[in-house]
Amino acid sequence: MTRNLTILSFLFLIFLALPFGGAIAEDTENAMNSVSGLPLPRFASLKSGNVYMRTGPSMDYPIRWIYQQEGLPVEIIQEFDAWRRIKDPEGETGWVHKILLSGRRTSAIKAKERVLAYASDELLRPIAKLDPDFLVNIEKCDKRACFATFPPYEGWIEKKHLWGVYGSEVFN
Repeated sequence: MTRNLTILSFLFLIFLALPFGGAIAEDTENAMNSVSGLPLPRFASLKSGNVYMRTGPSMDYPIRWIYQQEGLPVEIIQEFDAWRRIKDPEGETGWVHKILLSGRRTSAIKAKERVLAYASDELLRPIAKLDPDFLVNIEKCDKRACFATFPPYEGWIEKKHLWGVYGSEVFN
């Protein structure tokens, strides 16, 4: 009787853990597919105002684009050795050496003019209006909005208006 109860308890615990197993496995799989051990995809920014995007992961490949915007947000979608395959806000993809990328979070304003506000729950009290493609530094994000800075201004903007932050991403 005690043995059956133990087995039943064990099976019940496994049943409870099943919904969470997929999320854990997915994060582990994403990290295992990257050379750095960091999850893929993820956002970063360009460290320099002169970055060459190449067609492949080596200096032997031709240059596809030359970026001249330090802080431009990019999405790292693949890794190979010291090279990172990135996607820019326009959707262009190519390879960049990892030393030209920064973990500093930045974001570009999507589509049309947006409002920067005092608090994440008071997005109607504007501080500034931001034009499309305007770059901001991202300091933190809650479920709905991100705290953005661009001196001398700082405030909150809804995530749905930003390219450079995932909708489900929360960080400080």
